[in-house]
Amino acid sequence: MTLFLGLNRLSEAQTAVYLDTSKTLEVRVNDLVSKLSLEEKVMQMNHRSPAVPRLNIPAYNWWNEALHGVGRSGVATIFPQAIGLGASFDEDLALRVSSAISDEARAMYNAAIAKGHYQQYAGLTFWTPNINIFRDPRWGRGQETYGEDPYLTARLGVAFVKGLQGDNPKYLKTAGCAKHFAVHSGPERLRHEFNATATPKDLRETYLPAFKALVTEAHVEAVMCAYNRTNGAPCCANNFLLTEVLRKEWGFKGHVVSDCWAVKDFYEGHKTVDNQMEAAAMAVKRGVELNCGDEFPALVDAVKNKLIEEKEIDQALAILLRTRFRLGMFDPKDSNPYNAISTDVINNAEHRALAREAAVKSMVLLKNNGVLPLKNDLARYFVTGPNAGNVDALIGNYYGVNSNIVTILEGLAGGIQVGSQMNYKAGILLNRDNENPIDWTTGEAKGSAATFVVMGITGFLEGEEGESISSPSYGDRLDYNLPQNQINFLKKIRETTQNPVIAIVTGGSPMNLAEVHELADAVLLVWYPGEEGGNAVADVVFGKTSPSGRLPLTFPKSLDQLPPYESYAMKGRTYRFMQQEPMYPFGYGLSYTKFVYDAIKTSNATVSLKDKASIAVEVRVTNVGTVESEEVVQMYLTDMESSVPAPLFSLKGMKRVKLRPSESIMLKFTITPEMMMLVNDKGESVLEPGKFKVSIGGALPSARSEVLGAAKPAELIFTLK
Repeated sequence: MTLFLGLNRLSEAQTAVYLDTSKTLEVRVNDLVSKLSLEEKVMQMNHRSPAVPRLNIPAYNWWNEALHGVGRSGVATIFPQAIGLGASFDEDLALRVSSAISDEARAMYNAAIAKGHYQQYAGLTFWTPNINIFRDPRWGRGQETYGEDPYLTARLGVAFVKGLQGDNPKYLKTAGCAKHFAVHSGPERLRHEFNATATPKDLRETYLPAFKALVTEAHVEAVMCAYNRTNGAPCCANNFLLTEVLRKEWGFKGHVVSDCWAVKDFYEGHKTVDNQMEAAAMAVKRGVELNCGDEFPALVDAVKNKLIEEKEIDQALAILLRTRFRLGMFDPKDSNPYNAISTDVINNAEHRALAREAAVKSMVLLKNNGVLPLKNDLARYFVTGPNAGNVDALIGNYYGVNSNIVTILEGLAGGIQVGSQMNYKAGILLNRDNENPIDWTTGEAKGSAATFVVMGITGFLEGEEGESISSPSYGDRLDYNLPQNQINFLKKIRETTQNPVIAIVTGGSPMNLAEVHELADAVLLVWYPGEEGGNAVADVVFGKTSPSGRLPLTFPKSLDQLPPYESYAMKGRTYRFMQQEPMYPFGYGLSYTKFVYDAIKTSNATVSLKDKASIAVEVRVTNVGTVESEEVVQMYLTDMESSVPAPLFSLKGMKRVKLRPSESIMLKFTITPEMMMLVNDKGESVLEPGKFKVSIGGALPSARSEVLGAAKPAELIFTLK
């Protein structure tokens, strides 16, 4: 028979038990492990797994990326960056986006192996999603996350993994990976030596819930351990995290992969061991099955020096190889339906439409004095700013490429009617003053009916340790402000014209927009919106659709409102624990219409602690404006009588609804006993008697949200006793 291995000659391998699909997965895996030498076993645990010709096993590279589209592998659909997906508050959208990504991934893989290509970034094991909590806006990689809230991160992460891995009972479409486990969010420059200290309460209340959800609900196939130490132990040798919590408590059955060259940090950064051999042995004994890096070859000498037994390597390799078997890599091609996915799906019209929908739903309208939506037949428009024609402002990091990436300038140009004029000049550089002082922009603004200033930041200023080429702090943003030259430019535009000035802001993290908010008539935050970003911007500003994105994180007024960057204590951080008034609250975002929340009621105002029953809460939402729009309805819970400090608010439910003008809908939410649990100082989840407040609205239920234009939430109190 012809095998998916791409070989049809008779050999020892073709009669082996590990190729017999009638056998159980465990029997097949163990048979393959038994046929490998120690040296071969060790090399199969490296991210660059070499071929084993005598067994007809092809080479495989485990390192692949799919953060918001298949990354680093050529042509693929580029969806909005993860933080933008977070701003959608939409689980169904996350599932559809990741399902499209995994379709493209399978198609690309099928095409690659048909040509005998087994390259990095061309496989099926994706190190996605990043579900770390974006606890501090200075972290350059926060753009890769779904924001600062553990509930939102968990819900979107679970949906994303389900879309990546598919729903076939036997085969994985691709393998997802929850990263970076755990308590990891900068500083980037120190990550190879840093110790993140977190209390048991902060661990269980903030840092671990999303990982638990991906393991227990989505059955994520892989978990990546982080570079840093957590509470003194390197994350990739952390017995508490990898054994006690991940394996024993949560029942994780997949494999653990080290972040890339994190094992080397054991002896070069953390100084936990003296050399590579000791580091490799420690990593495997503590629960790492796959090494991204080149440290594991030292396991051969580690066995000889009795630092680890070969049977421990066998056990780890068996766990790892199960993933390749579940992906169908040792089965006949026709037995796996995912092998039939063709390259026609790659960046096709359906996926481009989905990218556009996702970008639209991610965009957050922060201010609007009534100028938006704009008519698309005005006499003259002016587009300016460093990010108007900039592809980098669309893609963030971990991206693919294709031949049709629509810049914001191109989208706006495509959105106006024939007969209207549109002119463009970049005007300024991204983050430094112009060398040529001559100004040809202010005259254009003065003579135009509306001016779009496309500003903000890009991956040049924020990102991972080595990729942000204009960041003096290795990708982190230790300066919260926008580049001063951009603010000065916006001031000059504002002084020039009395006509509408619309600020379109790109970026993947909170930034100081106080002056932008004051100077512009409207402020639209578009994140890194992907390949259809320009068209999505046009859809929103010209009123084809109403904006509905919500902030998945808090925008403080300044960094002075936050604890030190290096502190991992949650006190004073995120909407759940920050008592100071922010610039923009979590969950905030405006629409082109107005919504009213009322008629809130509960199934019972008093609940028995003994019964541990769930509570049904209903609320009426009405569109009282003149525009059809989607609304992101958010439910928050507050423990009003906790025995230890509890979150000020906790997001516990969200629903997207589309309502026509004057249309109402009754929405039902369920509050489970788990949602009411308090995390005490020991990290234990307990149910305590007392009063709880339920708030349901279109933003965080705070005074600041209402001042900025959010609807007043509907609220009620119930008692648990």
